[in-house]
Amino acid sequence: MQDTPEFKTAKFSQTTLTELMIPSYANFGGKIHGGILLSLMDKVAYVCAAKHAGNYCVTASIDAVDFLEPIEVGEMVSLMASVNYTGNTSIVVGIRVISENVKTNTTKHTNTSYFTMVAKDDQNRPAKVPGLIVENREQVRRFIEAIHRKQLKQNYKREAKQIKVPNDPEKLLELLKGERCVFERKAIAKQ
Repeated sequence: MQDTPEFKTAKFSQTTLTELMIPSYANFGGKIHGGILLSLMDKVAYVCAAKHAGNYCVTASIDAVDFLEPIEVGEMVSLMASVNYTGNTSIVVGIRVISENVKTNTTKHTNTSYFTMVAKDDQNRPAKVPGLIVENREQVRRFIEAIHRKQLKQNYKREAKQIKVPNDPEKLLELLKGERCVFERKAIAKQ
């Protein structure tokens, strides 16, 4: 592990990965497979986080990945990663994905996602990361939004633990009313 400053700017570790979308990346519908994009996003998140941390980093979680526009074979995809938030050992990397049709010179925003990365030391233990120097209003917005996403995630986990499946078949039927599922009676019978 190398000595790292106590704080670093987002600019220090900003990373862009650009790749041509080739036919082997296509799904059965002829568009670029979502898994290819997720793999590229994970790579760029790693590089950005590792540069900021000065350590190896692992992916701890991925906030929602929304596929906003399809990507075609032959387009250039640029994944732009920036540190949005730092905790003690974790870094939230925001990723914006842009696709460019090089023939028509048009671009489209295809994805945005947030990867939480955890820094590891040489013994594979969580390692302290440098804090973030926020230099402008946009970076302040990103930092605050990351705090809110973190709180929402904690609230969701807490609420998810409270979910209980009723034992009463009538209550189960009421919960499933209007849902698109077909069930067998034995699936809702009292245990």
